[in-house]
Amino acid sequence: MSTAVSPPPRQGRAVLRRMLAERAVTRTAGAPLISGNDVRLLRDARENYPAWLAAIQAAERTIHFESYIIHEDEQGELFADALLAKAQAGVQVRFIYDWVGALNATSNQFWRVLRDGGIDVRCFNPLRFDSPFGWLSRDHRKMLTVDGRVGFVTGLCVGHMWVGDPARGIEPWRDTGVEVRGPAVADIEQAFAQMWALTGDALPSEILPTSAEIPTAGEVSLRVVAGAPNTAGLYRLDQMIAASARRTLWLTDAYFAATTPYVQALRAAASDGVDVRLLVPQATDIPVVRALSRSGYRALLEAGVRVFEWNGPMLHAKTAVADGFWARVGSTNLNLASWISNYELDVVVEDTAFGQAMEQMYLDDLTNATEIVLTSRRRVLQTHKSQKRRLRTRLANGSTSRVAAGAIRIGNTVGAAVTNHRVLGPAEARVLSAAGLLLVGLALIAIFWPRGIAWPFAILGLWVALSLFLRAWALHREGRRLAREESAEDIPAPVTAATGSPDSPSPEAAPGE
Repeated sequence: MSTAVSPPPRQGRAVLRRMLAERAVTRTAGAPLISGNDVRLLRDARENYPAWLAAIQAAERTIHFESYIIHEDEQGELFADALLAKAQAGVQVRFIYDWVGALNATSNQFWRVLRDGGIDVRCFNPLRFDSPFGWLSRDHRKMLTVDGRVGFVTGLCVGHMWVGDPARGIEPWRDTGVEVRGPAVADIEQAFAQMWALTGDALPSEILPTSAEIPTAGEVSLRVVAGAPNTAGLYRLDQMIAASARRTLWLTDAYFAATTPYVQALRAAASDGVDVRLLVPQATDIPVVRALSRSGYRALLEAGVRVFEWNGPMLHAKTAVADGFWARVGSTNLNLASWISNYELDVVVEDTAFGQAMEQMYLDDLTNATEIVLTSRRRVLQTHKSQKRRLRTRLANGSTSRVAAGAIRIGNTVGAAVTNHRVLGPAEARVLSAAGLLLVGLALIAIFWPRGIAWPFAILGLWVALSLFLRAWALHREGRRLAREESAEDIPAPVTAATGSPDSPSPEAAPGE
């Protein structure tokens, strides 16, 4: 006898949907939702830097600071002095910087002064002979925690460009960060501990607080998404949000070079009636990147995505807000370098008040932006300018992330032309011509001066081969060491029958034995 199963009531179905959605997001991002936090939205250096310095000055036990770039200028010296003062007062100060990020920004003398002053400074992933291409993976995170009670996750590095120079009429870079208090600070500390272990000895577990040990500070729920190479957690999450947004999806990105699947996700959302907007910088230190960026707008504009270019000197923020409830702030750009290759850190907030604050900040930003539209001939055209002044397109001290984004765009364009997997736009003709000229030049060198091609490839091949041999030798030594340790554990120590103590002489055997 079969019995009919009645469907759950409407309220029960809503609860089930929320549970399933929560589990899916947690598995996708690899980060649990943590409740009981207070989150403060911080705009630009004028709000971020004072909050950081105040937290540093109030430190009593630990300061953990991680920054892709710290410039050796007045802002870098300001933070260095603050950290040195706390280290001399007995606070444990630990600092991680990225080797590539520091190349043109900070001298060895700067780090030597910090180390001599009692700060434990570590460099992430310097160039190594046994890893020719290992430098491609970078620590792009920007974070600060103090005493396990307050944490900052941000897109800002440390440098004068984030502050600007009002006396000379130089505006600051536009950027965004958050201040977090509550149990989620434990996850920010764990993210720092992960990078610390990658640069040397791990942190003692007893100095790292757990979420249960940190008292609640508010009612905001959030996730701390610590991106690592080849995990693509935030990439999958960004696609999930693009697929699930119902009303709005507003994105701000400094180095937009999205993959085809993500572009299609944005197009599908816009075609389904979602208000999708993308705010990107207009100024760049690589002219060809700007042309490539605009060539990538076409697919978005044709589907109804609204694209805006920031009219200030540089837009460096990496944020998103969907439906006035879900929001992301951190270091991850919408490109493969951030999604797949780098170590990144973002905070994903699920809260109505915070989401509404993010929406208002976005609308404020659009008052200083130029909307990009398609003309009747389907050409990309600027319109609705909120400022009439002419912008400089070259910036000094540009981030290496811009170079990576430009390389990705160029690779996408050339790859599309070779494989013919998408329609190319007129703006990409310049890139294809440059690529063609480069290949012609290489071909002529190979014909008339083959050594000019053979020698670089030979040197690179030898370098890679030697690095492989070094790695194999190191692994072989490690295997032999582990084998010796296992053999030592398997051999019992000599024990006497009378006393049971090792290394004592054996007694004479008893009669009859």
